[in-house]
Amino acid sequence: MKKRILGNCTLEVPVIASGCMRIDALEEKQLQEYISTCLELGIDFFDHADIYAAGLCEEKFGCAFEKMNVQREDIILQSKCGIVPGVMYDFSKEHILRSVEDSLRRLRTEYLDLLVLHRPDALVEPEEVAEVFDYLQESGKVRHFGVSNHTPMQIELLKKYIKQELLVNQLQFSAPFSNMVASGLEVNMLSDGSVNRDGYLLDYCRLHNIAIQAWSPFQYGFFEGVYIGSEKYPELNQVLESLADKYEVSPTTIATAWILRHPAKMQVIAGTTKVGRLREIAQATEIELTREEWYRIYLAAGHILP
Repeated sequence: MKKRILGNCTLEVPVIASGCMRIDALEEKQLQEYISTCLELGIDFFDHADIYAAGLCEEKFGCAFEKMNVQREDIILQSKCGIVPGVMYDFSKEHILRSVEDSLRRLRTEYLDLLVLHRPDALVEPEEVAEVFDYLQESGKVRHFGVSNHTPMQIELLKKYIKQELLVNQLQFSAPFSNMVASGLEVNMLSDGSVNRDGYLLDYCRLHNIAIQAWSPFQYGFFEGVYIGSEKYPELNQVLESLADKYEVSPTTIATAWILRHPAKMQVIAGTTKVGRLREIAQATEIELTREEWYRIYLAAGHILP
């Protein structure tokens, strides 16, 4: 498994991470098998959030992991906070602190390697975020910090007050869902892809050494479905299957390799709970698509080249 250093810190992470949003569906033995398979493949990074199954995903993970013969220091735990589902977003120091305490209790650990602010809070008081970040870091409860779904200016606002580096920005990204790329290619055009919806976020993260964590790497739309094998994307699937035959892997492996080929050096958040699919995803680290192949997939996903 290939690994990379996040930002300017010393934290080395695998380019594939385990997304734990759906592990609540697993029984304890299944979950232990899943965790063991991740570690066997070199995927020692586990991404959680306090809202995943209303905390049950963290609870199940903590219980299963505690009974395994694996040291806490041998894995990287990341969790996210800030969403009160269907009600509001909340970056108040009280909410962040309570969320972290609850996640630590459910995960049965004394610290998080990474805490990520889940979605921007319109009422954020960055001074409060700075205060709680300082407390969490100084108390040893959180070692590093990041954000999810944040624009460059929202990140800049936080950076004005916090003294910790923001190491990651978790963003939806896949071949069909890649306007971050399209807006940089369809410059000075009136096409749909030319619309800049995120403030040059891709370039910003590269300039500031913020790792993009690609979530929903196999989804189209906002959780509308998986594009691999979908009738909605016949041309894309034809190209994925053709390249899969060439490299003797699965289309899922090629779709993952497409994300990893981008020079932004993204980390893929793999949300599958199926160990077979997990192996296919991990296999992508052994493949480097050519430039022409990368663009073939990009075009087949419905994008254009001016």
